[in-house]
Amino acid sequence: MKKTAKSHGRLSISADDRPRELVKKSSDLKGVWKAKVITLFPNMFPGSLSFSLVGRALQKELWALETIDLRAFGEGKHKNVDDTPAGGGAGMILRADVIERAINSAQSSGFNNNPIIYLSARGKKFDQKMAKSLSKNDGITLLCGRFEGVDQRVLDFYNVQEVSIGDFIMTGGEIPAQALLDSIVRLLPDVLGNEASLEDESFSNGLLEHPQFTRPSVWNDLEIPAVLQSGNHEQIKKWRLEKSELVTKERRNDMWADYIKSADEFKKIDPKDTFVGL
Repeated sequence: MKKTAKSHGRLSISADDRPRELVKKSSDLKGVWKAKVITLFPNMFPGSLSFSLVGRALQKELWALETIDLRAFGEGKHKNVDDTPAGGGAGMILRADVIERAINSAQSSGFNNNPIIYLSARGKKFDQKMAKSLSKNDGITLLCGRFEGVDQRVLDFYNVQEVSIGDFIMTGGEIPAQALLDSIVRLLPDVLGNEASLEDESFSNGLLEHPQFTRPSVWNDLEIPAVLQSGNHEQIKKWRLEKSELVTKERRNDMWADYIKSADEFKKIDPKDTFVGL
């Protein structure tokens, strides 16, 4: 019987057929990184977070996910959560008093020392550095916006951090929240299975990742670069750095400028040391 090839370097993955059962009260799990998500659509979770390595980690209780239904804290018979903008204008705004009750619920059980993040197009751009920083906390509370946004007063009162995943608009914060959580959770201990694999990824050293190749060695008359098949680890390391530098310079002027600045500072400290590709 033919054996199925295993993935090298990271844990094998399998889908979970009971995704909503993975969402539970964070208090059920002690000592694990926790995410609490305030949303009008709790059934959107765990969504993509129930699959692959992040989903497997959730199933193995390496991290915890809890959704808080914002509608439950709404006003009146119909549980209204929004109202018209002060000063006029299109759309509706999520009410401060409604969000206050949801945040207070999320911060119960000693969770008030963790950051609260509002997924917002006007927020600070999310990046790998922020993901690493957030993974060092005990957890986070995510506020998923809808409509035209959130009353500014509640953001100021709770010192909520506004974070954006890019310069584009979406209908709500649920999908950005899942993207953010995926990026953070994969950095947690034992989630990937091979911590060394994180070191060679894009942004880990201020550069985009080098091109990757695998078998077959020849495909459509295109060959894997000879240096990658040479077995010379020093030459492979040099080639990968040079390619990372090249692709970063071509595609991300902002990252390249920061990288050059860092290289210059490094050379000032020790003139004998130089970056391979510079």
